[in-house]
Amino acid sequence: MGASALEFEKPILELERRLDELKQLAADGQLAVQDEIAPLERKLGALRSEIYKNLTPLQRVQVARSPKRPFTLDYVKHIFTDWIELHGDRAFHDDAAIVGGWARLDGETVLVVGHQRGRDAKENVHRNFGMPHPEGYRKALRLMRLAEKFQVPVLTFIDCMGAWSGLGAEERGQSEAIARNLFEMSQLSVPIIATVIGEGGSGGALALGVADRVLMLEHSVYSVITVEGCAAILWKDGKSLEMRSKAANALRITSADLTELGVIDEVIPEPPGGAHADHAATAAALKATITRHLDELRKLKPDRLVRKRREKFLKMGAFDE
Repeated sequence: MGASALEFEKPILELERRLDELKQLAADGQLAVQDEIAPLERKLGALRSEIYKNLTPLQRVQVARSPKRPFTLDYVKHIFTDWIELHGDRAFHDDAAIVGGWARLDGETVLVVGHQRGRDAKENVHRNFGMPHPEGYRKALRLMRLAEKFQVPVLTFIDCMGAWSGLGAEERGQSEAIARNLFEMSQLSVPIIATVIGEGGSGGALALGVADRVLMLEHSVYSVITVEGCAAILWKDGKSLEMRSKAANALRITSADLTELGVIDEVIPEPPGGAHADHAATAAALKATITRHLDELRKLKPDRLVRKRREKFLKMGAFDE
């Protein structure tokens, strides 16, 4: 798990260290420790399950932000074949914070679009920490229009703290680009499946989230604002653990909360220890879920598909007096 383990993961890290030491001793033939390895592995598995079963909302935010968590291009590698990445918005620039292109899902052509974060300082600078500029959203829309032209399903992967709010982004029409995506995605005549794979924040996430099915990995979060931003606005303190925890609880950002609120259509369980503990297993579960929903959506005619998508979002937030 490494030195970057989260605070609540440290007991797991300690058991992993002890298990690695025993395995090394067994491999070297120094001690007869084979009988100790299996019980320790069982204990490690139980500890992972127990810790991750009882995560607080703020701890889920920490998990969602982990640089070890699989990103869009990791899922591309595990789920799809024949990946061909497409670049640029044909107007200003190619934004590396959003990746997109053609791929095959069990032999069927699909369009994949998603936020892409980095795992180290250099990559994060290149990808602007996964926070897109307006040209990123315009690239995504250009590709989604191509998918509609060729009647190809659209699969989006959401993993973004929020859209970039720098001066240049605002000058080039950040809010218009996001609003345009919301409007256009609501009318695309092809199936759209969006999956929240990490942190989904504000309009920067929603610009890829207007879909027929909105899925969410178990330990992902999805919200109108970061917990730090919420705490800073409401209580003038976006740094303390107490206020960040209070904000995380109030925002109802977890997969369970959002399923109850009708925002999410299905939650994909993660392996014990989270998606970062086993990329391949997480991708396999996600692939099976996407494939099942895609099979259902293919049966709908385009006009009914669009109508049901619009109805899905229009009824959110409704209340009875």
